[in-house]
Amino acid sequence: MTKTPYDPAREGAQMSFDGRLSYGDYLQIDRLLDSQRLLTGAHDEMLFIIQHQTSELWMRLALHELDAARTAIAADRAREAFKMLARIARIFEQLNSAWDVLRTMTPSDYTTFREGLGQSSGFQSHQYRLIEFAVGNRNLAMIRPHAHRPELVALLEAELARPSLYDEALRFLARSGLPVPQDVLNRDLRSHWTPHDGVQAVWEAVYRDPKAYWEAYELAEKLVDFEDYFRRWRFNHVTTVERVIGFKRGTGGTAGVQYLRRMLEVELFPELWHLRTTL
Repeated sequence: MTKTPYDPAREGAQMSFDGRLSYGDYLQIDRLLDSQRLLTGAHDEMLFIIQHQTSELWMRLALHELDAARTAIAADRAREAFKMLARIARIFEQLNSAWDVLRTMTPSDYTTFREGLGQSSGFQSHQYRLIEFAVGNRNLAMIRPHAHRPELVALLEAELARPSLYDEALRFLARSGLPVPQDVLNRDLRSHWTPHDGVQAVWEAVYRDPKAYWEAYELAEKLVDFEDYFRRWRFNHVTTVERVIGFKRGTGGTAGVQYLRRMLEVELFPELWHLRTTL
């Protein structure tokens, strides 16, 4: 017996959207799907564009959560920030999964459209740079690739004027009664973070007595969790690039894999990793 096709309207589903807000309207799907402008006739260019565009969307959400997390920590609402920090870690898990799709592109595939990329390169992503600045890796040299876009320079400069996620975490420790060194609390916010023995001593005190400093302890683990996923993202970036282009120079002029390997050495919250050896 042939079953009658299911009609959602019989159960109240809205089926007419003339002059009403639909799914596509709300999400601006037409604009989104019109953003994949291929510059070559290569099949795999679509994969390359979508992988990077979706990564930029996830990074936008990460910045949204980072902004809220820092605001919450600064207002001593650390528990609210924990959920946001956990979400950021999961966002980077999604970003990690994206490399698995891109790795289906072979070196032969990439050569069919690589010249069409011109000098564009992922290290020029202003959102990625904002994330690095927001969590504390503040390399002022990396503002220069955006000099042709004054509005992006303004965004990056505004970020440099604001305490990083790590700065806010340390200020929270100080307000909680922990002896964070004054030179750390009063430091130049634009400067790159360097490991500090006094900061490590404070974090060690938290880890030696988690029950006495539970919120600080949980905050520390949320930061480590985020950096763990962030490091995996960087590592997957390196291996994907090596798999696709070997040791060629990057399209943006960087040393390619060698440049990315140097980025693996960057520690966002060094004291939280170093204390594992000294405890």
